[in-house]
Amino acid sequence: MRLRGRKGIREAIEKQRDLIVLEPALYKGKWAEVFGNGNPIHVELGMGKGQFISEMSRRNPGINFIGVDMYDELIRRASEKVRIAHGIEESAVDVSLENIRLALFNIERLEEVFDENELERIYLNFSDPWPKKKHARRRLTHAGFVHKYKHALNERGEIHFKTDSRSLFEFSLNSFADLDLRMRNISLDLHGGFEEGFNPDHVMTEYETKFAKQGMNIHRVEVVLGSRALAEHVERLQEEQQS
Repeated sequence: MRLRGRKGIREAIEKQRDLIVLEPALYKGKWAEVFGNGNPIHVELGMGKGQFISEMSRRNPGINFIGVDMYDELIRRASEKVRIAHGIEESAVDVSLENIRLALFNIERLEEVFDENELERIYLNFSDPWPKKKHARRRLTHAGFVHKYKHALNERGEIHFKTDSRSLFEFSLNSFADLDLRMRNISLDLHGGFEEGFNPDHVMTEYETKFAKQGMNIHRVEVVLGSRALAEHVERLQEEQQS
């Protein structure tokens, strides 16, 4: 993936130490200290231009969010989205954004950045489908990555996955099933049937907005991994069956 951005990208992100973390491995096991509170931490892996993570952080002040990407230019663009979402002027410096950080690193290094049980939720939104079979291990829902997620997620841990790729979605469902993971809220057409063409209960990414306008199906699933999250899920199912 090649990105063409304006000159001075690195300088621009280095000036935003209040928001952008350029050496995230230094904070492994210490992310609660970075945010200065014990609120749950939700991470979007491969955030793109940052629309989703920016809006989620605005809507949920009681949750800490980390947007992850490996490209300087996408980190810069996401920082602009964050400032717009939180009503902060572009020229403002030393801004206190209490519940969001943007981290620059390759997702393959996840275990170097997050400690065991440090996260509550991982979002995978419109990840690269890597359609060739020989590249299956690069898919972010491959068992190799899921094991990394399981290590970082706590007792309330969940993975929320969205894609427009049917083949990737099928691969992912099989991957989760092969690992004996509980899935819920599986949707083959997340925005279908809504008057405006969008499901109002879901924050959308840039890709999602574009694809939904074109009438493309968006696939989504929630994967329940944490022991407490799983127990609560089973309890809800039992209550529904008894009602």
